[in-house]
Amino acid sequence: MSITAQQAREVYEQADLLYSEHQVEAALTRMAAAISARLSNSNPLVLCVMTGGMVTTGKLLTQLDFPLQVDYIHVTRYRGATLGGELQWVARPACSPQDRVIIVIDDILDEGVTLAAIIDEFRELGAREVYSAVLVDKLHERKHDVQADFVGLMVEDRYVFGYGMDYHGYLRNAPGIYAVKQGVKE
Repeated sequence: MSITAQQAREVYEQADLLYSEHQVEAALTRMAAAISARLSNSNPLVLCVMTGGMVTTGKLLTQLDFPLQVDYIHVTRYRGATLGGELQWVARPACSPQDRVIIVIDDILDEGVTLAAIIDEFRELGAREVYSAVLVDKLHERKHDVQADFVGLMVEDRYVFGYGMDYHGYLRNAPGIYAVKQGVKE
């Protein structure tokens, strides 16, 4: 489903605010402290999962005060849709994961298919350890056998957007975490 900017604006104006910008920033600070406590002496390779993980990664990086390297990957099941399809690797990291501690940063853990595939891929490529961090973990029973090591916030099982998460390619820049109003076509 393709939507217009005006339709996106209407969804945004009707959406329910789940977490304010202040609450999200506080969660990011807590995540950064937990990541620092666990990984500050490991020379990690931080991998941003594009495009959703861009905001979370950027916000976390400025709070991680230790040596690290940054790269990105682009793995998607959605390609602008609201339902996931087949996993597609659009871009792989330039840095080698061999014998490295990896931390994969993404926007949301929904069913976990993408995150599980990413973790498995880097373990197979010889990473010493693979950690994951997500801004949002969605509460439901459809998860595959994967949990994030670092989680900012929990959300109910609704379609959410903001802080990197999109609604049909729009609203990643919303300054908070919002849920699409019940009854609005996803």
